[in-house]
Amino acid sequence: MGPLYLFDLASSQARWLELRQSTIATNVANANTPGFKARDVEPFNKVLDGMQVRLAMTSPAHMQLSATETDTRATAKKDSWEVVHSGNSVSIEQEMLKGGEVNRDYSMNAAIVRSFHRMLMTGAK
Repeated sequence: MGPLYLFDLASSQARWLELRQSTIATNVANANTPGFKARDVEPFNKVLDGMQVRLAMTSPAHMQLSATETDTRATAKKDSWEVVHSGNSVSIEQEMLKGGEVNRDYSMNAAIVRSFHRMLMTGAK
């Protein structure tokens, strides 16, 4: 296995967050469109599962964790909270919660990249 590049991983998550925010915006824009079904993107941890990223073991004393033990939250797709008479399944409240998750995840991603960059620059000095 090759090295894991933190900046590539952060960039992949930022692209995923951009796609999710765009999907949420489309849902909100179509909140009054009859028959429109709310959409969401595949969770990022499922995207990572397809990338075959594994934890690095630099010492035989390190614990080896399976992929199921490293999952920190359920990824089951939740149905929309309500479907109105027009057949539209967009819930503005649910979309705003998703938007808050995207904002929080982006802020965390940016903070990690900033910290890692500072660490690299300190090491380079």
